[in-house]
This record gives sequence, C-alpha cells and structure tokens, in this order.
Amino acid sequence: MGVRGLDRGERAALIINECQNAMINQDFSHNAGLVDEVRTRGVVTRIASLAEAFRAAGGLVVHSTIVLRPDGAGTATPCLLLAALAKRAACVEGRPDAEIHPGLTPHDEDFVLRRVHGLSPFHGTELESVLRQREVRTVVVTGVSTNVGVPGACLEAANRGLSAVVPADCVAGSSREIHDFQLTHILPLLATVTSAAEVAAALTEAPEQAPPPAV
Repeated sequence: MGVRGLDRGERAALIINECQNAMINQDFSHNAGLVDEVRTRGVVTRIASLAEAFRAAGGLVVHSTIVLRPDGAGTATPCLLLAALAKRAACVEGRPDAEIHPGLTPHDEDFVLRRVHGLSPFHGTELESVLRQREVRTVVVTGVSTNVGVPGACLEAANRGLSAVVPADCVAGSSREIHDFQLTHILPLLATVTSAAEVAAALTEAPEQAPPPAV
C-alpha cells in the first residue's frame, strides 16, 4: 500500500527540526524531559539513518534551526517558548548550544535554514522557495518537538499545498504523555504518521530524486 504522500513517486524532502544542542543535548539543554525522550527512544540515531537514506535516493535534507542574534534583534517574545529562549539566552549565534547536535552534523549537500524568530521552519526562511525549486511535493518532518514544532511544520506545509509525513520514531515531545496525545489525536489530522522504516522503504521504491536542472 505504501506511505500516503510517498506512494506515487512524489519528490520528498526530509526536514530535521531544531535538533540543536540547546534542545536535545543533555550537556546544554534545560528541558530534561525532552532530552530523556529523545535519548530513550533513539531519535537521533534514527533521524541520522533516515537522512542517509534520503541522500542515497537523491532527496533533499533540510536542517531547520532557530539561532538568536547576540543583541536579540528580530526575536520577539509574544509567547512562553520564545520568551524562555530569550531569557536564558539560549541558541545564541556563536555559542555551542546553538549548534546542531553532533549526531546530525549536516553534509555538504544538505540545506541549513536558520531563523531568528518564530516557531515553524517555514517562518522567515527560504524553506518554501527551496522546496519549490526542487519540485518537492511531500515533506517528511522529524526532530522536536511534538508539542509545537512538529505539528507546526505540518500545518504550515498543508497551508502551502504540501503533504506531510511524520515518522513517529523520529520525533519526540517533552513527555511521553504529550507525545502520545499528539501522535494519536493531532498529527494524524495534519500528516501521515508512519515509521522511519516505512519511509526508507518508500524511498527505495521511488525513482532517484535527482534535482531539476538549474535555470
């Protein structure tokens, strides 16, 4: 039957959302619940393997990060999440906690899209333009968190006419209860919920996703 959104040879991209030291690395993060969920569920290893499958299939891998300026310019604090980042001076440019987790170091062919504000990988970045240029029809959303970032990315994708796929073993929330609720009640309304193995299998069945010729 395949994975809906990947079952007709759709060109896909992998989005790795906010897998930064400040979010998921126990040496830097203030969110012990999220760190523990990521660690115990082996999320980093699974994302890394899925990223390799995308690269092997000629698919696009996108690392979406939030990196604040040292002077705070451009980062408004209208909600608790952004206010907490600003108050702790977390994810500030040039500091180790803003860096991508070492288990997910980008490859040369990957895209790293940084923003200074907002809660979605689409906000204030070139993500949509990059996807359109590569003729992507489906985004596979991984990373953190299932509280806000992952459903936010799926919602923004749907608003742009893109299908979203979420491998449940490649995402995590701040607690198992929140994660399970989102995977059961919210994310299925926005995306196809599946597994990393199913996504990788769909990639091997599809034709190689070579980028379209440059204009």
